[in-house]
Amino acid sequence: MQIHAAEYVLLISSEPILGGAVAIDRDKIVGVGTRDDIVSQFPSAGLTDHGNAAILPGFVNCHSHLEITSMRGALDDVEHDFSAWLLKLNGLRAELSDEDIVAAAVAGATEGARAGVTCFGDIGRMGHAGLHALKTVGLRGIVFQETEFSPDNRTAEEDFLKLATKFEELKSEETDLVKVGLSPHAPYTVSSQLFELLAQYAILNRVPLTIHAAESADEHELLSQGTGFFEGIYEKFGVEWQSPHCTPIEYLERLGVLSTQPLLAHCVKVSTSDIAKIAANGAKIAHCPKSNAKFGHGYAPFEQFLDAGIAMGLGSDSVASNNVCDMLEESRFAALIARNREGSTRFIPAKEMLETATLGGAKALGLDAEIGSLETGKQADIAVISLTHAAQQPVSDIHTALVFASNARDVVMTIVAGKIVYAAS
Repeated sequence: MQIHAAEYVLLISSEPILGGAVAIDRDKIVGVGTRDDIVSQFPSAGLTDHGNAAILPGFVNCHSHLEITSMRGALDDVEHDFSAWLLKLNGLRAELSDEDIVAAAVAGATEGARAGVTCFGDIGRMGHAGLHALKTVGLRGIVFQETEFSPDNRTAEEDFLKLATKFEELKSEETDLVKVGLSPHAPYTVSSQLFELLAQYAILNRVPLTIHAAESADEHELLSQGTGFFEGIYEKFGVEWQSPHCTPIEYLERLGVLSTQPLLAHCVKVSTSDIAKIAANGAKIAHCPKSNAKFGHGYAPFEQFLDAGIAMGLGSDSVASNNVCDMLEESRFAALIARNREGSTRFIPAKEMLETATLGGAKALGLDAEIGSLETGKQADIAVISLTHAAQQPVSDIHTALVFASNARDVVMTIVAGKIVYAAS
């Protein structure tokens, strides 16, 4: 048994404890309280006092692409053009060997662990890479096997069988910490029939889904009008595809996909009606503000998602579109752009941002019964953040000190299921 103590303990589910401690027995939290109370309750436990630091639940990065970590900075010359970015990404990915992709995924997972991330929602064309990476580093997560380019209904059954085979192979490698799911990539790369087949499969087999949805103006133009960049790609490759002439969210609802309660990544181009549909169906959102901004896609209505009661977490997306996996920086950026977005109705406080980055992400992945807050009986997934840097002083409020004055380099320890996966030297 081990006790971790610090100046601040942030439970997330209730108010912070000044001079607090967390007791861990094997993989679970067995006590949370003041340092003196926890030490007296578990007198024989080992004690690590982190001093001027904050202990909080590990961050949940609910939307990432670990397998393309090696592309950090390689696509920045075309980031102003999302369509060109996608084409260059696929070209570079085709040049990578399986070993390259696995190594990139491990590097990305390691970066996450050093940033206090204890759980990933990771999407990969080569799902084994993400699975291997999370296992190797000792992290928790759901690895979503992604579809290939498959927008034509004529190949829907064949596309489904190929994907189901990959998924079943991946599922055989699940562990207590790492589970698997499916990712129909996006409304513009997956045929309507394949979406329907995957929705049925997901409901019958209780498989979690995640989908890139309402991310860009190009996607919205294709779905609502049937024109634009993607329509040109279809013509080039002889793809038969008919526009539903509605928003991407309406399209997913028509196909029965929203009823699977998927995790929708981005949701930048959404209407008030779309938000209501997402909430009514119990779908979740992965908010990726830095990636959205880097592409110039716009500002997702973050506070409207929260106010609608939608389960939502933060995602870094890939380092090819963000450059870093830093959930503190993501939280800060999310708060600032939400406050500055045209039409914003309220300020998102730092406390609410930390909840989104932890418990919100856990809810988005359906893991909040196990992780996301420091509570007795939950899994011991913990991040320890030092508060000793001059740029963090003075600490007038612990939430604002973390969100507005800290970053990944201040993380000094990351623990998953009671095991230390990163400790600063």
